Amino acid sequence: MKKYNYRIIITTAIAISFIGCDDNLTINPEQDITTEIAISSPSNLQKILNNAYGDARSSALYGGGIALASELIANDGDLYWDGTYVQPNQYDEKAILTDNSYVQSIWLRAYKISNQTNIVLDNLAVFTDTDDKNKAKGEAQFLRGLVYFDLGRLFSKAYVAGAVNSQLGVPIILEPVLNPAKITFPSRNTLEEVYNQVIIDLKDAYTLLPESNGVYATKYSAAALLARVYLQKGDYINARAMANMAITTSGAALTGTFAKAFNNSENSTEDLFAWQVSSQDVSSNDNNVFWAGEDFGGRSGNPDISIEDQHFDIYDDTNDERNNFFYEADNICTTKWKNQYGNIPFLRLAEMILIRAEANFRSGTTVGRSPLDDINALRNRSGAAALNSVDLATILMERKRELAFEGFALFDAKRLQQNIGSLPFNADNLVLPIPLREMDVNKNLVQNPGYN
Repeated sequence: MKKYNYRIIITTAIAISFIGCDDNLTINPEQDITTEIAISSPSNLQKILNNAYGDARSSALYGGGIALASELIANDGDLYWDGTYVQPNQYDEKAILTDNSYVQSIWLRAYKISNQTNIVLDNLAVFTDTDDKNKAKGEAQFLRGLVYFDLGRLFSKAYVAGAVNSQLGVPIILEPVLNPAKITFPSRNTLEEVYNQVIIDLKDAYTLLPESNGVYATKYSAAALLARVYLQKGDYINARAMANMAITTSGAALTGTFAKAFNNSENSTEDLFAWQVSSQDVSSNDNNVFWAGEDFGGRSGNPDISIEDQHFDIYDDTNDERNNFFYEADNICTTKWKNQYGNIPFLRLAEMILIRAEANFRSGTTVGRSPLDDINALRNRSGAAALNSVDLATILMERKRELAFEGFALFDAKRLQQNIGSLPFNADNLVLPIPLREMDVNKNLVQNPGYN
């Protein structure tokens, strides 16, 4: 199946039917359903899950919005913003306003997914088949863990390994809201609490999800996401274990060439999870909108985000396919997002190889494979010359070459405690503000430092 099914109409508090006097003015819209019906059957709960996948793949989140924020906020000369939209320009200038609509969309869409998954998790009793129940629960926890992980990375100061991490994270909401009149106004949890909940959800998802699940999350999707979470925390032992699990047991394999990992209408051999895109819902692929030239679906900036000469300093071999994975419009475009109808790779085997290499090197181990062999596997795939030895700087530079423009820039700078220009990794303006709309509505929220 190529597309997710979004036919059921669900909002943040699910589609609530009108309730009133029993007269001719009390009408339930034909396209609406009652709350009771929406949660009454496995098929309807699956539709809620499908809608959550669709919201996750939307342009606000994993259809480009989070990657856009990460890459532009971390930009220190590798990129040039040539677009007309004010909101991404605020990212690039590190001068984000509290009414930035892109930031608001990230927050609202993530909490919509949180509520949809909470609805599913609260109504699992309707399932009579154990396998279906476990799969639905695993998918819901995978999606909930995913959005809280990125809410924590975007709206909080950096997680510091070995520290208390009592800095403010985001509100954790684990109960569904089915009646808008019963919406609560929670305070922010600590970042440590957010990460603890993310890991609980993803470990459960790993246990519950099947090894094969079509285009939906699998056991290995959860393992790969856990590896990413543990790496962000600086927990290299667990990052190594989960990355190695994904590499050795998923059946995934590196594509024959670097190019074959991108712009695909179906998942590639190295996709542990990819967001599905088709010609019927291309508006959800903002990676293409902002990074591609006009002739390939991009905006009039041609492209809005162009690649500057400075970026090419990271490549050490002219034969490296990644060094040549660009094309020219009015300015230089990355080829990664050339196909407006292509799926969006999200958890790639290449990332797991990089995580295992880094975690093994930091731990002085060779679980699965040596760091040198892992790095050379990626270099061999891209046509770059093999290395004779590696150190941490070499591994991290290989990570930059492989994962450029995929949304890792800000998060890697924070975890590695690297400055962005003159800004230290923990600068106030490298953290998104709590949206003004939320601050106005919920007086229990505390705004991030540096924002009024």
